[in-house]
Formats: sequence, C-alpha cells, structure tokens
Amino acid sequence: MATALDPIELPNWAWERAEVRQALRARDIGAVFRHAQQYAGASQARIATATGMTQARVNEIINGRREVSRLDVYERIADGLHMPDDARHLLGLAASRERLSGGAAFDLAAFPEVVRVYAAQRSAAEEIQQQAREASELDVLAVRGLGLIGLNDSLLRACLPREQGGKGLQVRIALLDPDSDALGRRAAEIGESAESLASGVRLAEARLRELAGTCNISVWKYRMLPTWRLIRTDSTMFVGAFDAGWEGHESATYKVMETPHGPLFRGFRRMFEAIIDGAERTV
Repeated sequence: MATALDPIELPNWAWERAEVRQALRARDIGAVFRHAQQYAGASQARIATATGMTQARVNEIINGRREVSRLDVYERIADGLHMPDDARHLLGLAASRERLSGGAAFDLAAFPEVVRVYAAQRSAAEEIQQQAREASELDVLAVRGLGLIGLNDSLLRACLPREQGGKGLQVRIALLDPDSDALGRRAAEIGESAESLASGVRLAEARLRELAGTCNISVWKYRMLPTWRLIRTDSTMFVGAFDAGWEGHESATYKVMETPHGPLFRGFRRMFEAIIDGAERTV
C-alpha cells in the first residue's frame, strides 16, 4: 500500500493523453493533480508531500478554490510529479535537470544565454517594456502583432517615440502575410477564421504605418508557418513559441542574452534575418 512518502510516477502514456496535455497548456493544476490521482493512484497526501504543499492546499487546488501562479511552485509541482521534459514545456518550464554524458547536471547555468524563464509573456511585460525604452534597435517577429505593437495599449507601442524627431530607434516588424497559405494554417491551429486573422494583420500594418514619421520603422510580411515569437532589444531577446492550440503570448517566454560563444542568441538572430531576407517590405 502506497504511503505519503512514496514518489509519484505517472506512466509515460498518461503524459501523452490529450486531456493531460490540455491541462498542462492551460496551467490548470487542479486538473493535473486529478490526473495524478487517476493515473498514478496518488492521494492528496502523497501529492502534498511530493510538491512541498500542505494537504489542505492541494485540496483547495483540486476543488478550484485556489490557483497556482508562481513559477517556483510550478517547478516544485513538475519535480514532484516527475514530469518528462515535454510535459514541462507544455507547462511553460525549462527542461528538467537531467544527467548529461560525463555526469554533469543540466541546469540553466550550463547555458548562460538563458538568464530567465517566464511562465508567459505577461510575467515578462514590465522587463520587456523597460528594455524597449532603452534600446536603439527593436526587432519583432509575430503573427499579427496587435497585442505587441499594433494597438495603443499594446505591449510595445508606448515604448516608441510619439513625436517627429524622436530618439533614433530602428524598428523592424515581421508579420505573417495575410494572403499566404500559412495564415490559413495558423488560423486553423488557434480556432480562428482566416478572415479574422488576416484582418488583424492588416490592421496592425496600418497602425504601424502611422509611426513612420516618428521612428525608423520597417514592416515586413513573411509567408512561412510561424514557429517562434521573438522580441529583440539590442543584445537581449524574449522568445516564445507558437503551437497548435495557443498563441505566442501564452507560451513560456525565455530571456536570452548575447554571449561571446553562445549559439542561441546568434541562431535566433540569424533566423530573423533570414525571414526578413525572404519577406516583402510594406512599410
């Protein structure tokens, strides 16, 4: 008979079930705990011990009376339930501390470019805005870009010069071509009509055209299916992922800084330049 001290191990196939993956994407920890009860036979006491909580707290989460929002708590839950890396990514976390060849433990210290992981863009919003206000270069790779820079209350709009002769900020925005086949595929992935998504892109493009007199801005339309969502402010990037069922701002956001020998910053910047090279400039 299992005790509260026994580790919790869900079978590998359980982490691949659609309802489990959806709970992870939605960060619905109550549902995740219920799946742990269902597929691992874990009691509330075992879940509490494994995740460093009280049983009363676990009960509140399972019954929807309390939510989890702190990244360190997500980490404790992922560790306590022995989540595989794919499940951790769906929850918005970096890969677990696995053993690499030679016995060295993997953690973010082994990859000094990745200096912070945010559960979603909203958690990084204040830092992104601060970086943008101080930057001389701003690159954005998005789908429609309304929430990032297209609307008055969007994340980056207020960080840009508002008057003629403002600071010498160079801005490059890459948006998904509203007439491309990729836009239809992306719309289907997020359950939106192609017409609605295309209208959003065109609105963002029109609003960005209004900024042409206040800063050095260029807008490009690319035609490939989007994979990465990127904001670069000089030597810092904030990177998220596009996937079926969620938009880029819902993804975990990785803060990546340029280092002399790290491949990630250079790789993402090379990708952005390649997309621009193959895109059509419209502003």
